[in-house]
Amino acid sequence: MPIDAWIREEVEVPEGVEVTVEGSRIRVAGPKGELERELKYPGMRIFMEDGKVVLYKEFPRRKDVAMARTFKAHIANLIRGVTEGFTYKLKVVYSHFPMTVKVQGDEVVIENFLGEKNPRRAKILPGVTVKVMGQEVIVEGIDKEAVGQTAANIEQATRITKWDRRVFQDGIYIVEKAGKPIKF
Repeated sequence: MPIDAWIREEVEVPEGVEVTVEGSRIRVAGPKGELERELKYPGMRIFMEDGKVVLYKEFPRRKDVAMARTFKAHIANLIRGVTEGFTYKLKVVYSHFPMTVKVQGDEVVIENFLGEKNPRRAKILPGVTVKVMGQEVIVEGIDKEAVGQTAANIEQATRITKWDRRVFQDGIYIVEKAGKPIKF
């Protein structure tokens, strides 16, 4: 077979992490917890070999190569999640009205945003913890997508639509993802 008649991507499994592959379902267990994900794509085979997760596809087109590398990134994120976890930091910013942010059950409640009477609410996805420490909101969990979506829900809850955002900069903004500051 010519060298480009197939694609093979490998993800190394570190010590202390257990990966189980059953068809297209991948289960990753580690010190912080367990995650499960279904990765389906026509003709893509996923299997374990020598302590590595292998993604294999014969006669790949450009889209197949892109999908194999996407799956590789998803598996790497699952492994990183169960070993290190993911953390997003958000900052509460206000200049006109003092905002109150608190966690109630599976929601973040934002009161007195721009002087509004009704509180704004943001949903917290399962498996994610949110802590409010003064003007800082910390979102943590092992599933990267759930942590990112929860942080986005909080940020979107304070989105300003009818006023000039250059003047009314009040809101809650993501300032740090996984220890790396966000550039504005």
